[in-house]
Amino acid sequence: MDANRRIEQALDVAVAHLEAPGAPPRLAEALRYAVFPGGHRIRPRLCLSVARACGDDDPLASDAAAVAIELLHCGSLVHDDLPCFDDAPLRRGQPSVHAAFGEPLAVLAGDALIVAAFETLARGAARNPKRLAALVGLVARAAGSPAGIVAGQAWESEPTVALTEYQQAKTGALFAAATVTGAAAAGAPSLPWRLLGECLGEAYQVADDLRDVACRQEEVGKPVGRDVTLGRPNAAALLGMSGALARLKRLVREAIEVIPDCPGAETLRAEIEAQTRLFLPASLARELA
Repeated sequence: MDANRRIEQALDVAVAHLEAPGAPPRLAEALRYAVFPGGHRIRPRLCLSVARACGDDDPLASDAAAVAIELLHCGSLVHDDLPCFDDAPLRRGQPSVHAAFGEPLAVLAGDALIVAAFETLARGAARNPKRLAALVGLVARAAGSPAGIVAGQAWESEPTVALTEYQQAKTGALFAAATVTGAAAAGAPSLPWRLLGECLGEAYQVADDLRDVACRQEEVGKPVGRDVTLGRPNAAALLGMSGALARLKRLVREAIEVIPDCPGAETLRAEIEAQTRLFLPASLARELA
């Protein structure tokens, strides 16, 4: 089964657990709405790519890790769009969860997706307690403080923050989680894989900054120009378009160079080159080539 089908099927099973009889109907609807249809599923695809490169000897565990990362991502987007943060009316080309279901249900849906990430790990990796313990710790690190996505959101409430520190927590944390959990789910040492995720996470954030400055709302499926409006750090604004594109190229090159030795290293390099092409819409990707 290809990676996309694995991810969508595993996500469907995870969300179905949240919709079980007894769940408040509108909350259940908001949870599915927040997860489907998804974007490019870059983070779970990266997780499965690393797991395959390391042998993928327990596909249920690697599926659980990939789904946990995506559920955390979806939950973070629900919270990120709230009026108290970005106040974004659109996400992935449709009304954001708070615009469609109201602010209280959006808060609860984001919370439920974060909890579901850990429940999914528990179901999928329970056969190997040692791996499960490692996966829970790695995902928790990516979710909370001092350097997870919660910390990334919190940096927006500080008077100043360095661009790299902000990007590593806000975006890089889940990319790093994708690479280290992919390795851990396959029984490989996770630490050597963190740098790959950190490079890709920073690259993705630079690409997102470029989209925010240079693209139309129709191209990216969400409001643009928000970083300037909200006073957020933005690589394109700080470095200029050419400087941000150069930084993006460098980060992608570094990511490919730091892939650890593993049975599927060559295949993984090709997959990462293909996945990084999805970071930018066609109008900007031409400039990256």
